[in-house]
Amino acid sequence: MEQFDIANDTHRRYNPLIGEWMLVSPHRGKRPWLGQQETPARQQLPEYDTNCYLCPGNERAGGVKNPQYRGPFVFTNDFSAITPNISDGNVDDGLFQAKSEKGICRVICFSPYHNKTIPQLSTDEVFQVVKLWQKEYVDLGAKEFINHIQIFENKGAAMGCSNPHPHCQIWAQQSVPEIVTKEDYNQKTYYETKGTQLLQDYVDRELEKKERIVFESKYFVALVPFWATWPFEIMILPKHSKPSIASLNDDELYDFSEMYRIVTCKYDNLFQTSFPYSAGVHQAPTDGKNHDYWTFHMHFYPPLFRSATVKKFMVGYEMLAEPQRDITAEQSAERLRQLGVVHYTIDKK
Repeated sequence: MEQFDIANDTHRRYNPLIGEWMLVSPHRGKRPWLGQQETPARQQLPEYDTNCYLCPGNERAGGVKNPQYRGPFVFTNDFSAITPNISDGNVDDGLFQAKSEKGICRVICFSPYHNKTIPQLSTDEVFQVVKLWQKEYVDLGAKEFINHIQIFENKGAAMGCSNPHPHCQIWAQQSVPEIVTKEDYNQKTYYETKGTQLLQDYVDRELEKKERIVFESKYFVALVPFWATWPFEIMILPKHSKPSIASLNDDELYDFSEMYRIVTCKYDNLFQTSFPYSAGVHQAPTDGKNHDYWTFHMHFYPPLFRSATVKKFMVGYEMLAEPQRDITAEQSAERLRQLGVVHYTIDKK
């Protein structure tokens, strides 16, 4: 029998962050980007849309009017999934269990421009967004009933985004959600066993190997994780462990902002389209406990696979068994690494 070849043979990879396995089948997609690549017509959005409820000066649901904002604008979601003013209660009847959940949902418009996504903003503009993330994490986390802050962005209709005006959301809630609970448990267990942070050790190894690095800056690294599920999945991680966005100084925060812009720019450049994704920050809970074992990081989960119109779906085997991918993390990283950091819509003459 021939020796196992991780680049070509079917195998499973372990994700130590959530303690789960996933299947890799490299032989099914050795050349995932050499087929036909359709480029859809570019959507031409105006800088300002009179019908957009997120644009400056426009009316939102319930008659609330937006100010004439000139930078990032934050407000409490008019259709919050979690609200603060509900009664405490629970159901405990054997297999039927439920409990009340309090929280606060916020929306942040990245800028007044209806047609500019993160890769089309300047780093200074992105920094203002991320600086607001930091403030919201601190302010919301200081509330006694808030134990977790989830910052996330859904970009594009493919990810269920209901309004094209570039924005993100913050859900602050009473409980620590399931995926973050897994990350918390595995980071804590690793720290108690090894005496070092799991993701710090992981970043150090990735920087040694250089196989999955997409981009590296002074304080951060963008990489395709060894256990990546989505075809062009990326994580942004600090080179030196930080438990939350609150622990970043302005230099580090600016560097993170530049990395955020570069990653999303590379995504758009990959198929020359406004690349859809779900992205979000995972960081230490705000429950008042010691979380020295935590490492702040950002996940990007984009669905596009072969072109601007061909997507990966989590169906069949993946819904019933475990995640699976047809190209290796190393192949994806190489493809992304070669892309420029100037947006494809900018005239390079």
